Amino acid sequence: MRKSTKWAFLAGVILASLILSACQGQQVEVPVTVVVRETQPPQIQTQVVVETQVVVETQVVEVVPTEAPVTRTGAWLDTVVIVEEPSADAAVTRLDVGDLDLYAFAIAQAPVVQRMKELDTIVTDRSSGSYDDLTFNTSAALPSGAFNPFSNPKIREAMNWLVDRQYIAEEIYGGLAVPRYVTFNRASADFAALADVIRVIENKYAYNMELAQETITTEMEGMGAALEGGVWTFEGAPVELIFLIRTEDNRRGIGDYVSNQLEAIGFTVIRDYKTAAEAGPIWLGAGEFHIYTGGWVTTAVPRDLGGNFSAFYTPAGRPDPLWQNYTPTEEFNQLADDLANNNFKTLDERREMMSQALDLSLQDSSRVWLVDRAGESPRRAETSVAADLYAAVYGSSLWPYTLRRTGQVGGSMRVGMPSILTQPWNPLDASNWVYDSFVFRGTGELGLNPDPYTGLALPNRIERAEVVVQEGLPVGVTLDWLTLEFAPEIQVPADAWIDWDPVAQEFVAAGEGVTALSKSTVYYPDDLYETVKWHDGSAFSVGDIVMYMIATLDRGKEESVYYDASKTAALNQFLAAFKGVKIVSTDPLVIETYTDAYQLDAENNVATWWPYYLGRSQGAWHTVALGLGAELAGEAAFSTAKAAELEVDQLNYIAGPTLDILQAQLEAQTASGELPYAPTLSQFIPPDEIAARWANLAEWKRTRGHFWVGTGAFYLERAFPVEGTVILQRNPNYPDSADRWARFSAPAIAEVEVEGPARVTIGDEAVVDVWVTFQGEPYAQADISEVKYLVFDAENNLAQTGLAEAVEDGHWQVKLSGETTGKLAAGSNRLEIVTVSKRVALPTFSELLFVTAP
Repeated sequence: MRKSTKWAFLAGVILASLILSACQGQQVEVPVTVVVRETQPPQIQTQVVVETQVVVETQVVEVVPTEAPVTRTGAWLDTVVIVEEPSADAAVTRLDVGDLDLYAFAIAQAPVVQRMKELDTIVTDRSSGSYDDLTFNTSAALPSGAFNPFSNPKIREAMNWLVDRQYIAEEIYGGLAVPRYVTFNRASADFAALADVIRVIENKYAYNMELAQETITTEMEGMGAALEGGVWTFEGAPVELIFLIRTEDNRRGIGDYVSNQLEAIGFTVIRDYKTAAEAGPIWLGAGEFHIYTGGWVTTAVPRDLGGNFSAFYTPAGRPDPLWQNYTPTEEFNQLADDLANNNFKTLDERREMMSQALDLSLQDSSRVWLVDRAGESPRRAETSVAADLYAAVYGSSLWPYTLRRTGQVGGSMRVGMPSILTQPWNPLDASNWVYDSFVFRGTGELGLNPDPYTGLALPNRIERAEVVVQEGLPVGVTLDWLTLEFAPEIQVPADAWIDWDPVAQEFVAAGEGVTALSKSTVYYPDDLYETVKWHDGSAFSVGDIVMYMIATLDRGKEESVYYDASKTAALNQFLAAFKGVKIVSTDPLVIETYTDAYQLDAENNVATWWPYYLGRSQGAWHTVALGLGAELAGEAAFSTAKAAELEVDQLNYIAGPTLDILQAQLEAQTASGELPYAPTLSQFIPPDEIAARWANLAEWKRTRGHFWVGTGAFYLERAFPVEGTVILQRNPNYPDSADRWARFSAPAIAEVEVEGPARVTIGDEAVVDVWVTFQGEPYAQADISEVKYLVFDAENNLAQTGLAEAVEDGHWQVKLSGETTGKLAAGSNRLEIVTVSKRVALPTFSELLFVTAP
C-alpha cells in the first residue's frame, strides 16, 4: 500500500444552529399534567473571593490517577477559569510555560502554527469549520445619512471580482486557507455533491480587477456618483467607506488588502480597527459602517447546508438589525425558505434548487465569502478532550464532559480565548459569538448532542425516538437509538397544537384534516424530573418545555404584549412547515411533533423541545419570566433589535445595570405569584412550584450575584467583564457518568493518494489509481460513500464528472475513456478527486495534473 499521501485541505463549517447550528434547521422541543417536586438549592461552597481584583482560591483537591473512574458524574474537572487572551502568539507562550492549559480558538496564523508544531509541550486539534467573509451593510444609507454604495446588489456582486482570494489564502494565511466563493464549506457533503456546479461559479467570479471596476463604475454613476480626479464623489463630497476591521487575527491583513483594492479604484476608505467587543454592536446593529471583516465558525459537522441561504441572506437568519435590513429578491427568498424547510420531494429536485440558490446568492452578495480556514486549536500535551472536526474544542458540545488531564480526576484548568463576555447573556437572545457560546455549552446542555465527527444527532437528555416520514421522501437512518418508518399519509391529531393565540395566550388546536410529511416521537427517561436539576436547585419540569414552545411562537406575533419585530421573519418561516405538537404524556414525558420540514437523516428529524433557545443558550421558565416582565415594563429587552427600538439596555443576566431590573422583577413576581402567559402556563406550573422556583433563584442570586442558571455539567460561579474572566465550577447534581462521552478519540479522516500518467495521448484511455487509507491501513469499501472525480481542461472548464470504480479495500480507479480524452485540447489538465467517507462527514480533496498531447 502507498505510504505517501498528497496534502488535501479539509475545510468546512452550526445551525444553528447559526447554528450556526441553526443552519441545519431549527431543533424544536413541547406539553399536560404536571408532577411537582419541591427542591432546595444545592449546597456548594463558594470558591471565589472578590476584592479589587479577581482572586480564585481553589480548594486543595487530591488528584487521583485512574484508568476509568465511573463513579464520578458530570465534568472531570472541578474548576475551569476562562480568561481573555487576544494574542495567539502570547497564548502559545502561556501554554508552553503552563499558564494556560487550553486555548479555545482555531489559530490560522502560519508563523504561530509552525511554532506550535515545534513545541513538545503542546498538541493541537485541527478544525475545518472556520471561514471569513466581507459583511456588507445593505441599508439604503448609514444612520448618519451617509451614501452607501453597498445598498446596490450589483456593486456587492462586483466585489467578488475585486478580491483575489488566492492571494488571501496564500499570502495572508500562509497557505492555511483555501479560497471560498459560496455559502457551503469546502469540506462538506453538499460541496462534494455540487462540486461541478461550484467550480463553474468559481470560474465565473475569479479575480478580475478590470471587470470589477467596470461594473462598479456603471452602477456608481447610475446612483448619481461621479469619478473626479480618480476619486469617487457623491453630491460634491468624496465617497468615504467606513471599514470595520478586526484586529485580533489575520482579518487585519484582509481588511488592509481589501482597503487597498477599493482605494485603487477611487474610493476613500476609513480603516476603523476594532476588537470583537468593540465592533459587535456596530455591525450587528447596522450602525455606522459599510463593510466588516466577518469571521464565522460552524459549531457542529453539518449534514445539510441548505439552510445557509436563509441564515446568511434573509431576515429569517438572525434578529439583529443588520439581517432585518436584508432585501433578497422574492425568488431567492422563497428558495431560501424552501431549502431551510427541505421543501422538496427528491434529491434531484434538491440539487436543482441548491444550484439556483447558489447563483442567486452570488447575485445578492450581502456577504462575499473569502476563504475557508484550516485552524489548529492548541492545548497542553497532558490534556485530553473531544474536539469537533469543524469547530475543534471551542465549538464542541462535548468539551464540558471530556476536558481533563489525561488519567486524572478533579483539579482545575485555565482556558484562554481571544474574547470573552463579548455581548450580553440572556436565555432568549444570548450572544451568538463563538467565545460566549463556548461557555454556554459548559453551563447548559442540549436534548441531542451532535456527533463531533459525523454531525448525526445523539441522545443526551432524551432516551429514544421514533421517526415516521411520508413514503418516497429521501430520508435514511444510520444509528440504532431511534427507528425510522414510512407511511403513505401522516395525520396530525385534531388536538395537537399548531399555532398560538397571543391575545388569549392559548395554543391553537390543529383540527381535523391536517397532514404532515414527518412525525417524530421523543421519549424522555422516567426519572427526568428527579435527576435533572437547574443550577439553583429547582427540579426540571414540563413547565420549562411549555415556556420554550410559547416563547418560540409568541414573540414574532404583532398582537403579543411581548412582540419583537425581529422575530417575525423566522417565525413565519417556521410556521410555513410546522404542523403541530402534542404532549402525549407528561410523566414520563412523551412528545409528538408534526412538520413538513424534514431532514435527510432521521436522527436529525427528532424534535425534543428541550429549552435551549436559538441553539445558543438554555433557559428555565422562571429565569425567562424575569426578562419578560422587564420587557413588558419597557425597562429592557432580550434582543439587540428590540433594545435599540425601545432605546433601552439589552438584558444581561450576569452583569451590568439590567441585574437591578431583573432583581426588581424577581421581588415583584415573588410577591404576586403570577405567571407570564398565565392562561396556559398555569395549567402546567402549580403554585407550590412557582414559590419553590422563586425561593431557589433568590438564594442563587444572593450567593452568586447573577441570574444565569442551566442544567449543564458546570455552573457559572462568577463573571468579571472588566477583567475578562469567567469562573465555572463542576455541577455536583449533574446525573450522567463522567465517562459517558469518552468514546470520541480520533476521527477516521481519509488519506488519499492519486497515481496516474503525467502525459496522456489525446483519444487514448487513461487509468488513474486512487489509494485511500487511514493511519496507514486500507479504508474499507463499506465505509466509503463515494469517490467522485472531476476533469478540468486546459482552460479550467469542467469537462467531465463521474464516479470512480472500487477495486478492493483502499483502492479505487478512474477510467477516462478515449472519447473523454479526445475532447481535451492539448495542454495541462486537472483531475480532482473527492472522497466521501461514511465514518466522518468531511470529504477529502486531492488532485492529479496531467498533460494531453496528440
